[in-house]
Amino acid sequence: MLLVLDTATPACTAALLDEDGTLVWHFHEVMNRGHAERLMPLLDAMLDGRRATSVLVGCGPGSFTGLRVGIAAAHGLALGWGASLSGMSTLALLAASVPGDDPVGVALTGGHGELFVQQFSRAPFAAMGPVASLVPAEAARKIDAQTVAGSGAAALVAARGAGEALDILPDAAAALRLPQALRTLAPKPIYARAPDAKPKAA
Repeated sequence: MLLVLDTATPACTAALLDEDGTLVWHFHEVMNRGHAERLMPLLDAMLDGRRATSVLVGCGPGSFTGLRVGIAAAHGLALGWGASLSGMSTLALLAASVPGDDPVGVALTGGHGELFVQQFSRAPFAAMGPVASLVPAEAARKIDAQTVAGSGAAALVAARGAGEALDILPDAAAALRLPQALRTLAPKPIYARAPDAKPKAA
C-alpha cells in the first residue's frame, strides 16, 4: 500500500493507494495555514489502523513551512512502519493533474512577487528544464506552453498576453501518473530560491 502526501502549497492533500494503483482513500483541502495541525488527524482517520509499505512525499518547491511539515510527517511514518520513503516534485505532481498530451507549464505563487515555474512534456512525461523562481514578466518568457496550471498561472498568462490559465493545486491522487524517475527523488526539500532568513554574521 502506498501513502502519498503533499503540503508544499495551500493544498493539504493525501491519498492511499493499493498495490494495483486503486485509490483507497483521498483527501484534498485548500487552506492558507494550519497544515501541521490538520495533516496528522486526517492521516490517522485515513489510515484507520492500516500501514503503508511505501510513502511518497511532495518536496516542493513551495511554502518553506508547508513542505517541511509534509516531509517531516513522511519521515516519521516511514520510520515507524519500516516503509520505503521517496520524494517527488510538487510541480511535477501538479502537471500530472492536467489532462491532455500537450506540454504544460506550471506556475505556483512564491515569495516576493515571484512565481515557481517549470514546463513539462507529457508524451513522454518529463521536465523540459529546471525549476526557477521568477517575476511574472520573466516567467512569461520562459514558459511557452499554451496551458499553464497553478496558483500563479493567471499572473503568468496575463504577463504573456496569451494562453489558458488553470487555477488548480497539486492533488496526491495524481501521483501514479508520474513516471518512476519522477517519484523516486530524495525525500528532502526542493528550494527554487534561498530562504528569506539570513544567518547572523559571526
